[in-house]
Amino acid sequence: MSDSPVEEIKNRLDIVDVVREYVNLEKAGSNYRAPCPFHAEKSPSFFVNPSRQMWRCFGGCNDGGDMFSFVMRIEGVEFSDALRMLAKKAGVELRRQDPKEETKKKRLSDICELSTMFFEKQMQSSSKGKKGVEYLKERGIREDVIKEWRIGYAPTAKSALSQFLIGEGYKTEELLEAGVSVGKGKQPFDRFSGRLMFPIFSVSGQVVGFGGRVFLENDDRAKYINSPATILYDKSSVLYGIHRAKVGIRRSNFAVVVEGYTDVILSHREGYDNVVSSSGTALTKEQLRVLRRYTDTLLTAFDMDSAGGSATEKGVDLARKEGFDVKVIIMPEKMDPADVILENPEKWQELVDEAQPVMHFYFRNAFSLHDKQDARGKRKIAEKLLPEIKKVENSIERAHYISELANELSVSEEVLTGELSGIKSESQEKREILQKEKKTKREVLEEKVASLCVKNEEVLSKLKKKDFSLLSSKMSSFLLVLYEKKPEKDLSEEQKSLLSYFSALPDYGEDIDVEKEVKHCLNEIKKMNIRDKLSEIGEKIKIAEQKGEPEKEEKLIKEFQKYSKELQNL
Repeated sequence: MSDSPVEEIKNRLDIVDVVREYVNLEKAGSNYRAPCPFHAEKSPSFFVNPSRQMWRCFGGCNDGGDMFSFVMRIEGVEFSDALRMLAKKAGVELRRQDPKEETKKKRLSDICELSTMFFEKQMQSSSKGKKGVEYLKERGIREDVIKEWRIGYAPTAKSALSQFLIGEGYKTEELLEAGVSVGKGKQPFDRFSGRLMFPIFSVSGQVVGFGGRVFLENDDRAKYINSPATILYDKSSVLYGIHRAKVGIRRSNFAVVVEGYTDVILSHREGYDNVVSSSGTALTKEQLRVLRRYTDTLLTAFDMDSAGGSATEKGVDLARKEGFDVKVIIMPEKMDPADVILENPEKWQELVDEAQPVMHFYFRNAFSLHDKQDARGKRKIAEKLLPEIKKVENSIERAHYISELANELSVSEEVLTGELSGIKSESQEKREILQKEKKTKREVLEEKVASLCVKNEEVLSKLKKKDFSLLSSKMSSFLLVLYEKKPEKDLSEEQKSLLSYFSALPDYGEDIDVEKEVKHCLNEIKKMNIRDKLSEIGEKIKIAEQKGEPEKEEKLIKEFQKYSKELQNL
């Protein structure tokens, strides 16, 4: 009798090789170890035992298992999906599963894969697709690179992809859930049309979403549109190119983070295989946790000249807080990595080699903007740099930068240390925001919901519109705007202020189950709303009794009983 697929996969694969695709392992006696990829830690408590083919975290997780449980947890998939992924890696053929038994994630993943194949075919066979190939060639992306990154073309016909997928046996609801179609009813429309299509891959190389780019002249639509949040794709946790860069990052022990798809593709074309993209957003905690599996050193190639309070600076600050050694690649004016590589690939290597520690960049920027010989200039430089020095966790490093600034400004270290002590730390500022006014329990709960939703788009997307009706009108309208993914420019000044406020509030701890906590808060608010309603009905019952209105009184009592029962069931 032949081995089961599970045993055959285990016989062909080594757990060390499987885990190494996700985690930077180092030898520790007969085992391998690393910081646990499932929770934040500085000392490695995650161990892989090659003789037993098992892994174990002896830290915060206290979890362990075989290669299947590891892939299930790190990819966030069910067993059948992990089996399929490892079977492909091992070259083990699985019997076709009954479509009715396939998991939702598997079906949506297949939709994304078929969509990619459809776009690739359109790129090669349609006249406009061939124009897309020519456009990419002009940008330095050769045909072999196009195939390597599976770039395609979405035709202008409004339902071409949707009809193709329906013909393959997928339902309209599934196309909507996968993010490739929009609309309602039996005739969905394609989300993407007349665009170059860049598939976005998970760490394991599965297509989870798409970025669509216009390329034809006189096309005045938005330059890029991305897939919406789905159970496969969450923009805040995905890094473009990570599936190809993870080995290069581990080998070089640093990651280069850029902004655009083309920056990544051209970097890899020239052999710089440790480059990933944050897809035009600031680095998030989720993206940093992915990178932490492979390295603790980041080089950023963002436009940081307008860094004061910008999303870029926030991402860099977050990386520093998470313990990363962050350096900044100083880009030539009005050039991005793709421009530099097209002009002179060797120059890109020079820029990477000359990357500066982020504090050096801040120093360089501050001194370039103000005259250090002038008293006012000295004050401006100090005002810019002292808050950044305040953020440095290590006291020795902080003392070093104080000394360096004192020498550059020709002032005493004591003067700067005095100024530094008067600057509030970020945590102090956040505490003061919370303590400015006493809030009711309802206000505290609403602010917690808003803060958690602002910082966790995936949780926000899982809420239903009726959930927002539980909140005050101001909070409800604010969260609905975010829920509907309206661009920040469309927010009112009050809503922009709220967005800034909730983004600045302190986190509620790393171990918190955000989705569960939001539901708990909403449930508590719902209880308060019902208690308020009961109090209101109680007053009406008293009035009806006093006025001698028995029918109205009876109706109100029934309403009171209905809400009382609802409260008991919560």
